[in-house]
Order: sequence, then C-alpha cells, then structure tokens
Amino acid sequence: MNILNYKTLEEQGYTEYLLRNAPVRVLQFGEGNFLRAFVDYFVDVANEKAGFNGKVTLVQPIPNGGLEDYFNKQEGLYTLYLRGYENGEAVNIKRVISAIDGYINPYTNFQALLDSAKNPDLRYIVSNTTEAGIVYDGSCAYGDKPTVSFPAKLTRFLHERWKIFGSTKGKGLVVLSCELIDNNGKELAACVQKHLRDWELEPEFMQWLNDECLFCSTLVDRIVTGYPRGEAEKLNNENGYIDNLLDTGEVFGLWVIEGPEWLESELPFSKAGLPVKVVKDHTPYKKQKVRILNGAHTSMVPAAYLCGQNIVRDCMYDEDISAFMKKAVWEEIIPVVPLPLNELEAFAAAVEERFKNPFIDHELLSIALNTTSKWRARVLPSLKEYTVQKGALPSCLAFSLAAYIAFYNCARTENGKMFGVRNGVEYEIQDDSFVIDFFTANSGKDAAELTKLTLSNIQMWGEDLTAIPCLEAQVAETLAAIRQKGMRASIKQVI
Repeated sequence: MNILNYKTLEEQGYTEYLLRNAPVRVLQFGEGNFLRAFVDYFVDVANEKAGFNGKVTLVQPIPNGGLEDYFNKQEGLYTLYLRGYENGEAVNIKRVISAIDGYINPYTNFQALLDSAKNPDLRYIVSNTTEAGIVYDGSCAYGDKPTVSFPAKLTRFLHERWKIFGSTKGKGLVVLSCELIDNNGKELAACVQKHLRDWELEPEFMQWLNDECLFCSTLVDRIVTGYPRGEAEKLNNENGYIDNLLDTGEVFGLWVIEGPEWLESELPFSKAGLPVKVVKDHTPYKKQKVRILNGAHTSMVPAAYLCGQNIVRDCMYDEDISAFMKKAVWEEIIPVVPLPLNELEAFAAAVEERFKNPFIDHELLSIALNTTSKWRARVLPSLKEYTVQKGALPSCLAFSLAAYIAFYNCARTENGKMFGVRNGVEYEIQDDSFVIDFFTANSGKDAAELTKLTLSNIQMWGEDLTAIPCLEAQVAETLAAIRQKGMRASIKQVI
C-alpha cells in the first residue's frame, strides 16, 4: 500500500473534505496525539464549515523523538477516529485531517522558527508542552539556538515578531495555552515577562505585548487514546493506505477559552458547530470538569474496585455502582457547582456516556493512582460546600471517604510498595510515600481510631477533617460496616 498523502487520496478518488492550500494562521508548539485530535481537528472543521481558511505549522517541542519524517512524507495528512456515545447512540467518526502545513524542528533549524514570525497571516499560537512545559528556566539566554524551555522560545519568537511588525496594528498574536495546569495562559505570560526582564529587552516590546498580544487561559477536555496499535493494520487495510500518524479519541470534546467577546467572532469555532466556548472566566468550567468528571471517578473507584469491577465501562452496567455514582453527581456535586443547571446536567449526562465508551478500557487501578491528593482536590471541596449549604453531610461523598480508607488497607509491604487484597488477590496501592507510610503503620487499628487518625492528618488534606460536623462519626460507622459486611452490601445501604 502507498503512504497517505494527497496523491494517494487523489488516486483513490477521495471525495471528502480536504484543504490543500491556505495561509498558515496557527503556530503550534506540540505535535502529539492530543492536539491533533483536539485543536487541529477543530481547525479542520472550522475550515470546512466556517471559512476559517487557515493552516497550522507544527513546532517540535522536545529535542528527540519528533514526527518530522512522518509529517513530511504524509504532507501533513493523518486519519482521525472519534468514537464513543453521543445522545445515547454509538458514534464512530472518521476524518482525514488536512489542517497541517509545515513542520519546524527548532533543535536542528532554529532560524526556521524565527523566520516564521515574518508571516503576516499568522494570528494564533497554540501549545501543549505538558505540565512541565510552562516552567521558567533562568539559564536560558537570548542568544541560545535554540533556547531550551518553551517559554524562552516563545519570548524569543515574540520579540522577533515585534521587530518586524511592532509598528503595525493588528499583527500581535493570540496565545492559547492547553497545558493541564491552573491558569495556564497567565502562568505562561508570567514566564515570558520574566525572560523579557532577564534579557533586558526594550520597554517598547513589553508595551507591544500588553497592547497587541493576548494570553488566554483555557480548559481542554477530551480523552485521546492516540495511535491504535492493536488495530492499525486493520484500519490501514480498510483505508487502502499506510498512515503512521493514525489518531483516536473519544467523541466528546470541550474547549473553554478565557478571553474577550471579540475573540468569539474572530475564532469561528461556534459558527462551525464545535464545542468551544469563549468566556470571561474559565474557572467555573474547570470546577465543573474537576468536580463532576474527575470527582465522579475519584469518589467511585475505591468502592467499585472492592466490589469486584476493573474498568470504568463495566461500572456503568453495575446496578449498585452506577446508582452510587449518579446519586453522588446529580444530588451532591451538581447542586454546589456555580454554573447554570442546564449546562451542568448536560455535562453530567455526557460524562455518563463517556464512562460507557466501548472503545476505551479505563482501568480503575490507573485512576486510583494517588487517590489521596485526587480526593482532596476533586471531592473534598464538594463535600465541604454541600455541608455548608445544606446543613448535612452528602451521604455518597462521605461514603467515598470510608471506601478510600478501606481500599488503602495495607495487607503487606515489600520494597517500599504497599499491597491490599481483594477476594484473595493482591493489588498495589500507589501514592506518595508519606501516605503509604501512614497506612502501613495504622491499617490494623479499629475503624474508629483509623478514621480519626486519617481525617486529622493535615499533611493529607491540608486541614483537620474531624472539624467537619458529623463526618468522623459517619465515616467510622461506614468503615466498620464495610469491614463487617463487605463493600457491596455497604454501598447498597447508601443508595
């Protein structure tokens, strides 16, 4: 078979949408599966349905392991599959993405990156350089070729842009940060400002950044499963070409961009029917995702695993676990998230469909990694706010804390690792060392004492949870019931 490229598709008589030539309007730091199934997909659809007429140039984010050869051979084309449930029906979308035009490896040709600043059509910079990407590195110098860190590269690039277009209105850039850290756009802007001062760059450049450039914090939400190794050969045979850049993800997607109203009309994603929101403040949407999606996972997993389940999808067809998860989300989490009820209910319904996705085997033990910090960030705020607003404890969220303690029961340790036991079979419990040490030392205590010690552990929770009215007593009672009757019998009592 031939490699996927424009000629191969032409020879096949391909009739679906393709955009071969258009100005480059987006410079993207990152080439990975996520951006290609998310941002580049959105750009491709906006080209087709909203006349965006823009291409994306990729910038390799790290020195080694880039995909330059693949992109060059395939002329930027790749096949994307978005699969899952939507509105109660199975969906399997296949699309050849033609939004990519060009690839820059700044580690072998830094000048090519600087030269791209001369492009008058360039308007947007997108990044996903992992959580470690937005980090200030004071060792980076202006004259480095290339500068090591992403913020330093961006500062150098923006300075080059200013030298060329600084006196021309409207040639500044909109920076859309997709890294999974809080206030990603603000954090990236702060790093750029530090480099600007370190390098003693012109005050006029700083003024241009403030007046002509926009750094947007964003929230991204889509599970991307990437290259489908187990079925790549089958898909290539079906397509009649070899695609080394195959990408897969769930059909659900949401991109919330914090920015001014004019950005909504300039970026025609909504016009194209895409799930992209431009809002004044993205933090309520982050809270929605963390509390509902992540909170549902974290509050459900310890109990679900000890009930005998192994993957998320199967939990949705388990009557007891599904009822527990739905009660936690709809009755205890949604009421304390500050967004319109119709939006929260639509998001929660989508979460249930996402959990049922037949194309994703999401293992409970992988979600259970570092449950302590996850429960603190994802579940504890909902429990506290519900208790204040309703004057009572949320029964499912309180139960999930007891289930967490039961899940972390130490059966034995070996070489610093801690193991629990389910139905006679060991499972590894992975968390910070101080958490492992705590449960290693205390798992043998009775339910009341272990509960008191756990809830009062400020290192775990950042506060003493025994101060929350009735929580200690309820968790201790639930933990005792789990130990005596088992998890499934206990979960039936709370639903």
